[in-house]
Amino acid sequence: MDDPLKWLSGFEKYGSSYGLERVLQLADRLGNPQDAYSIVHVAGSNGKGSVSRLVASILTHAGYRTGLYLSPHLERFNERISINNEEITDEELKELILRVKPLVEWMTSKGDRPTYFEIVTILAFLYFKEKNVDYAVIETGLGGRLDATNIVKPLISVITNISLEHTDILGDTLEAIAEEKAGIIKPGAPVITAAKTPAREVIKKEAEMKGSSFITVDEKDWERLESNMDKQVFLIHGGLKDYRVHTKLLGLFQGENIALALRSVEEMQLRGVYITDEDILEGVSSTVHPGRLEVLSDKPFIIIDGAHNPNGVDKLVKTLIVDVKPRCKDLIVVFGVLKDKDVDGMLRLITPISNEFIITKSNNPRACEPSVIHDRLKKLGLKNNRVIVTRSVHEAVDAGIKLMKNDSVLCVTGSLYTVGEARGYIKKRLKEFKKKYLKIR
Repeated sequence: MDDPLKWLSGFEKYGSSYGLERVLQLADRLGNPQDAYSIVHVAGSNGKGSVSRLVASILTHAGYRTGLYLSPHLERFNERISINNEEITDEELKELILRVKPLVEWMTSKGDRPTYFEIVTILAFLYFKEKNVDYAVIETGLGGRLDATNIVKPLISVITNISLEHTDILGDTLEAIAEEKAGIIKPGAPVITAAKTPAREVIKKEAEMKGSSFITVDEKDWERLESNMDKQVFLIHGGLKDYRVHTKLLGLFQGENIALALRSVEEMQLRGVYITDEDILEGVSSTVHPGRLEVLSDKPFIIIDGAHNPNGVDKLVKTLIVDVKPRCKDLIVVFGVLKDKDVDGMLRLITPISNEFIITKSNNPRACEPSVIHDRLKKLGLKNNRVIVTRSVHEAVDAGIKLMKNDSVLCVTGSLYTVGEARGYIKKRLKEFKKKYLKIR
């Protein structure tokens, strides 16, 4: 029999097809595993991964067996499915795939072939049931209303922020996108959101229609007290009390994500879930989120960040200006993005602050060609000291390292696929990069 993992990856070539009919059929024939535990469902344009990790970490520290489902992965598929910070093993994954494979092939023979994401989602739901988790934190893949994860009955729904993304699928206005994200709201389950008006009003209306309490988080609910490139300290004004939290997550915007996570946990407490203040503080302080404003090295100073849309790039740029530029005057950017993203919007934000701009592409079939990005730069009239075009992430990282001086920072950003490839390559060659850097300087 073919390698089960290879069989699964073969479904990626068929792309996406939105709707819940196929995933509902898969779940029903497997006994609806998603109904076996309590769920926190997280959607939004940016920050949903951080919020998901924060909530899962707090629940884990509170002593609960906690599943976490994220997408996409950076370096290993196993990152998508974990319990109490332990990723699913290759053997466990293969065993699950072999169990669902006959069902998938039967559906395919009927003309109802499930998508890659639908199969992966069902694998996660089934794994969490069989491992007897108490809670599962489930991150949506795309949108909300028709996302494969939206067959769950959540205890809490979280919608981070809303920005223009996937406009060809979700709609070309904030209101339309908010309506899709608000599709995760279920009757009686409170919804916590950091969305701003007009998106907020759409979510509020949906919550009222579903009879769900509506809770908002905005700038007044958090403030940053301390920050460096190792940690930050925030004062979070929760619904029940204030919390002074330490976090390894970098960037001013993490205050919003932590506030969302804590308000979500408070709502769980109000529904009888036992979580102490110590659990909250320890859960926040131990949370890490690889590939999101992650410092891989101090000398040379290397940061990676999967800022995959203009909203994410805007947050990255603000962090670089406020937290990094005072320390490193010379910013070298490696940039690779998927072709279905708002490339122009991202370039307008990131190029003005960079001294050297290195264009590249990941191995993902949807990656935008470097020549196309270069043409967009020219047409937009964006100026840099230098633009370098490369054909691979490895080549781009090498070029960036070669350009670094004492006051340089190398920032790899764009798609999570670009960042994931860069992360593995940099970690593998970091000792060599350090030697070269120190020798030259």
